[in-house]
Amino acid sequence: MFNRIYIHVPFCVRKCNYCAFVSGTPSSEELAEYTDLLLRELHLHHRSSRPINSIYFGGGTPSLLQPEKLSRLLETIAGWSDISPDAEITLEANPGTVDYRQLKEFRDAGINRLSIGIQSFDDHFLELLGRIHTSSQSHQVFRDARCAGFNNISIDVMHSLPGQGLEQWQAELLNALSVHPEHISIYGLTVEKGTPFALTYPENSPALPDDDLSADMFELADELLAEEGFEHYEIANYARAGYRSLHNSGYWRRDGYLGLGVAAHSFLREGYGVRYSNSDTLAEYRQGVATGVLRRIAEHQLSQRDAMAEYIFLGLRLADGVRMSSFEREFGKSFESVYGPVAADLAHLGLVVQSSDMLVLTQRGMLLSNQVCARFI
Repeated sequence: MFNRIYIHVPFCVRKCNYCAFVSGTPSSEELAEYTDLLLRELHLHHRSSRPINSIYFGGGTPSLLQPEKLSRLLETIAGWSDISPDAEITLEANPGTVDYRQLKEFRDAGINRLSIGIQSFDDHFLELLGRIHTSSQSHQVFRDARCAGFNNISIDVMHSLPGQGLEQWQAELLNALSVHPEHISIYGLTVEKGTPFALTYPENSPALPDDDLSADMFELADELLAEEGFEHYEIANYARAGYRSLHNSGYWRRDGYLGLGVAAHSFLREGYGVRYSNSDTLAEYRQGVATGVLRRIAEHQLSQRDAMAEYIFLGLRLADGVRMSSFEREFGKSFESVYGPVAADLAHLGLVVQSSDMLVLTQRGMLLSNQVCARFI
């Protein structure tokens, strides 16, 4: 049914200018009660027959929760279901919200992986993005995390920011490498509707890097990180050997996961799979927990065709690509009979490479991954 758990904490000190995720500034009462709501929701679900291999606290800013709250959540999950002894347990944390003491307490509570939302090491871009921290705080939180005992740390960095050039992006990458993380996630800025950025930078704004410059930034990251021993294992993710994100890799392999909290998404392996999300307002979520009936938003029971398309376009995000023999075992149909002509056309365009049993994206295919994936839908 599922072997991963995602816990969404929809709270931030301040919402960033580019952010379209469900999050807001909590009152002290809302922050205090949220753990209780999560625990009550957990017991509304049937436990999985499979051990939990990863738990991910995302947001928002889940590091706003007190360490003892996370400890209580993890202890309750362990009593509710089996957790693998080597499970990956990740906490997203933002500079400016944690110090050494809190990080040590998070580590003692059972968190064994940090994902730090750096976004930029340049104070100008941090201010532009609406982040609450400075570059010096980014370096400090990393030092504090190491002293607290974390040996598996990921950082997020963004490119294609307004006014950003290739030299500035290179400086960001060198700063990222200088703190010696085990994992780096690199995202190009997407201007989402309804955000302050959408008002300031409308579509085709000259302040935003064009597609060619964004592609150059992507290729520069590939080059510099490869030189430093990072594996480009997924379109937006790089890891040192042995440090791929187990939780996120599960998303791309269609592992089932249970989402807890406001606006949390779930994917349960029932039939070909069912996807849904929780209510995106705290008031409605609270009411659902109280009545024991959580409303599922945008619930979708996947057909075989839906699942086959997901298997391909999610699997192609990984450098490992899609194994066609595995596709046939999963669906009882050969890859060639379903997608042969599409794959041949994409190979002719230089977007994928197809061998006897594997289909993988080329670097150009990664740059145009949205267009490639659309061909399988």
